[in-house]
Parts: sequence; C-alpha cells; structure tokens
Amino acid sequence: MTDTVWQEATSTAAVTEPELYHAPRSTIDPDRSKSWLGRALPILRAHRGIWITSLVLSFLGLVFQVQIPDLLNHAIDNSIVPGIEHTHAVPLHIYVWWLLGLGIAGGVSGYVSRLFLFQTAYEIEFDLRNILYEHMAHMSFPFYDRVQTGQLISRANSDIRSVQMYMTFAPMILVQCSIAVVAFGYMLSINVPLSFVAMITMPFVFLVGHRMRKGMFPVSWLIQARLADVATIVDENVNGVRVVRSFAAEQNQLRLLAKAATRVQWGYIKDADLRARWTPAVQNLPQVGLALVLGFGGYLVIHHHVGVGGILAFNAYLLMLQAPFMMLGMIIMMGQRAAASAERIYEILDEKPTIVDAPDAVDLVAPRGDVRFEHVRFAYGEGSGEVLSDFDLHLRPGETVALVGRTGAGKSTVARLMARFYDVTDGRVLVDGHDVRHVRLQSLRTAVGVVLDEAFLFSMSIRDNIAFARPDADLADVQGAALSAGADEFIRGLPQGYDTVVGERGYTLSGGQRQRVALARTLLVNPPILVLDDATSAVDVQVEQQIHDALRLLMRGRTTLIVAHRLSTISLADRVVLLEKGRIVADGSHSQLLESVPLYAEVLAQAESDETAFGQATD
Repeated sequence: MTDTVWQEATSTAAVTEPELYHAPRSTIDPDRSKSWLGRALPILRAHRGIWITSLVLSFLGLVFQVQIPDLLNHAIDNSIVPGIEHTHAVPLHIYVWWLLGLGIAGGVSGYVSRLFLFQTAYEIEFDLRNILYEHMAHMSFPFYDRVQTGQLISRANSDIRSVQMYMTFAPMILVQCSIAVVAFGYMLSINVPLSFVAMITMPFVFLVGHRMRKGMFPVSWLIQARLADVATIVDENVNGVRVVRSFAAEQNQLRLLAKAATRVQWGYIKDADLRARWTPAVQNLPQVGLALVLGFGGYLVIHHHVGVGGILAFNAYLLMLQAPFMMLGMIIMMGQRAAASAERIYEILDEKPTIVDAPDAVDLVAPRGDVRFEHVRFAYGEGSGEVLSDFDLHLRPGETVALVGRTGAGKSTVARLMARFYDVTDGRVLVDGHDVRHVRLQSLRTAVGVVLDEAFLFSMSIRDNIAFARPDADLADVQGAALSAGADEFIRGLPQGYDTVVGERGYTLSGGQRQRVALARTLLVNPPILVLDDATSAVDVQVEQQIHDALRLLMRGRTTLIVAHRLSTISLADRVVLLEKGRIVADGSHSQLLESVPLYAEVLAQAESDETAFGQATD
C-alpha cells in the first residue's frame, strides 16, 4: 500500500463506535461536610439489594444458632433429667431432629449470606477503583506533574481495599453482634437478675473501645501514607532501573527503601502496641462477666431458682455474647484504617481538573489547520519563571514550520499548549479562529496529533500500540502507518511480527524503534494538524531519511509544527522560527536565517555538538 493510498484510506475509513464503558452504578458524595462513610453510602446503596439480602440471611442464620441453647435447655429439663428420675419425659429424639434441622438451616443461610457478601464486596471494590481511575483519567497534566505515581497506586489498591472491607464486612460483624441482643432476650427469659450480672462489664468494654478508636486513627493514617511512600520508591526504581544500574546506585536505593520501610515498621509497631494495650481488655472484660455468672448462677442452681438446663443454656448464651465483643476490637481497627484510607482517596477525588471543556465549547468541524499564538505568556506553576513571554506565531493551513532554539527555550511548551495540555497564563491559542479553551478537548486532540520526544509504549502488542487511538483499525491500515513511519521492516523481523508484545514502556525495543512506533500511532489517526516534538531524535540518520521521505508526502495539505535540532529535520519545513528565552527572535527560511542571524547558526552548531557527544557516549 503506498503512502498516498494509505492516507486516503485512513481519512475515509468508517470508525466503529467502541464498546461502551460500563460506569459504576453510583459515585462518591461530593459533600465534604459529611463523614467519610456518609460520602461512600451512595455506592453501598447502589448494591443494597444483594447486600441487604446477605445481612438478612446472616441474621437468620444467627437466629437459628441462638435457638440451639434454648433447645438444649428444654431437652435437659424435659427429657434427660426426667428420664434419670424415671418420671414422664418428652422423647429425646424430637429435640435431636430439631437440632439437626436448625443446624442445616443455619449452614445454608450462612453459605448464601457469605456468597452474597463477597459478591457485594467485589462489586464495591470494582466501583471504587473505577471511580478513582475515571477521575484520574480526567485530571489535567499539572496534577501529574506534582503527584507521585506510588501515591496514586497506593490509593487505588490498598486504600480502596481497606474501605471496601469495612463497608461490607463491618455491617456483617455488627449483624453478628446483634445476636447479643437476641441472646440477652433469652437470658432474661431464664433469669432477670443473672442476666444483668452478666452484662455488668459491658459499659467498661464500650469505654475501652472508645479510647482504642481515638488512638488508632492517626496511626492508621500514618501507616497508609508511609506505605504509599514505599510504593513510590519501588515504582520509581522499577521504571528507572536503567538509570539506577547505570550509576551503580543500587545500594543507595536499597538504603532509601530500607529507611522508608523502617518508617512503615514503626507505624505498624505503634499500631500493634495500641492493639496489644486495648484489645485484651475489650476481649477479656466479658470473661469477668462469665466468672460472675458462674458464681451467682451456681448459687441459683443450688437453691433451685434455676434448673441445670437453664444454667447450661445461660453459659452458652454468654459465650455467644463474648464473640461479638471479641470482634469489637477488629471492627475498631478496620474502621480507623478505612477512615484514614477514605480520606486519602477523597484527597484525589476532591481535586478538580483544571483543563476542562468550557460550557460553550464547540467541536472543530473539518479543521483546516490554521493555528495562531497571540501574545502568549506561560509559566508551569506559581513561583516558576515564564517559559513563554509575548509569544506570537501563525501556522497557515498546510504549512510546515520548524521551531528551533536552545534547550529550555520553550519549544516543547509550544507543542503542549497547541493540544491544550496546559492553559496559557495570558494571551490565547487559536485553531481555525477558535480559542482552544472554547473547543471540546476530544475534538481538539483528535485534530492535533502530537508525537512527543519521549516515546511511551504500552505493555501490549505492537499492533495494539499503533492502533491505540483506533482500536478498530484494520491490519492493513496499521501496516500502512508503520510503513510511513519507517517501522514496518523491523516489526516484520520480530518473532511474532505485529503481534509481538513489547515490555513495559516498550523497553524491549530500541529508542529509535519506540519513536517509529509512536510516530505510526499518530499517523494512523491522520490528524489535520501534526506536532513532531523532536520525534526522530533517537533514530539514526539512514532511518530518519526514510521517515522524512514518507513524511514529505504525508505533510502535504497538513499543518505541521516540528520541534527540531537536526538540519535534516529542519529541511522538511517551509519556514523556520528561532525561539530564544520564550520569544521569537527570527522567522524565515533556513538559508535566510543562516545568513542573517548569527544566533541561529550558533544554536545549530551547539545542537550538532551535543548530538555528536551523545552519540559517542552511547557507542
């Protein structure tokens, strides 16, 4: 397929609408005045059917269990004791069948309730993770300039898991705690004074639990934050392993990781200290109640105020009361960790993107490619110096302009502003007469294809990488784009050809190969405006010439901005713009600037010297 045929094919290819994204059923309540759990309740309500069913079935299973001590009480008093005394007794097998029936019913309800509970848990986790990911997908570039990747990974994994576990399993534990109410009712039916003796320690359990909760919240927050620091270090060392190895900095990074891990260890030890201090009291205070019951209950049995079956049933109910209070410490621990995790998640969700569609935003319809920068001023952040200052540039439809300047002059910034990765501080950028701030982002970025100097590839096949923006593209179109980018030959030489899966960030390919795949990815979209941000810097001269031959055909009728250093790349341009300290200081053809602007020749000489030094260092 020739380049011209491929260009026509891609411009007229029908685009099949991709499979719709199934969004979460609900989202986090944006009202910051509510508690963390109050803000998360909409997600829980979205799954209330299966969730409530699991809780009801769990409660029924506990009700079946609480009947067993009462049946034992009646069996002893009505069947065993009368049988021993040779008086009229109820047949014991009746109670045996009842016990078997209750056991089976409790087992079935417990199985179904746990099945539904885990299903709810995973659905909530799915929703939380997609809510967070969808939000991050819409965040603007300034957000990613200052947020560490490890912090985001930690929030999307361990923090979400903490919130999910509490939202699903804490109610289940509370339902199990409700068995204490039912059991206490049966205890009252056996003997009222003995029941209150058994509950005498419960107020102290509540007070101890309250103190435990206050102490654990800040520690839980600290642990989650320090775990995120560890995740950041690991992520940076995995992605930057080549830098670490090239400087033999393994030991330094290990020391850095050990220091972060020690800080996490301190948090966990502090957490363990708090739990060791308070949990035994929460769990063992009910044991004091058991001793009181045995003492007072024994007195009642001896004086025939309570039967033997009654005291045995009473002890069984008291054991049922102990289990919920033993779980109380776990609920408190889960709750504090979930609260800390939720606040960390809300920090991300409460931050709004700065680059958004304006209410009156329009679509670019059949864009001609007329681009203007009018008195643009730009700085990357408060306190940082201006990168562009009173920058004016006009790219006419179908024109190719090379942007040349020293390192740090602002060349890449111009490319980023054209696609509205950032908003100008002052002035405006126009495409076909529309201020890009009033053009829908999707429409703008479909019209403006950007090939960055850092070629990022995803961990999937080369075909999928090239077809990233057009997943429905035919293999012929993908191969055509690769051919135009000078990538087809080396791709066919790979073990699986276009189906070869590249490693993370594409590091199984050379720098030049990655750049050619990235170029093919943009060419497949066939944008009317093309930005090449030093897109062939890692390509050798011979391959670059092949790419340029293809680009000359593709750039016909297409507005192109080339951020260039090499003379060979500059030769593609109709005119050259020289940028110095954020301002345009010269504009003309290459030969004109070379003859009349000494700074231009100086910049080119410096770029050639830097490239030669880099080539010698990498040989």
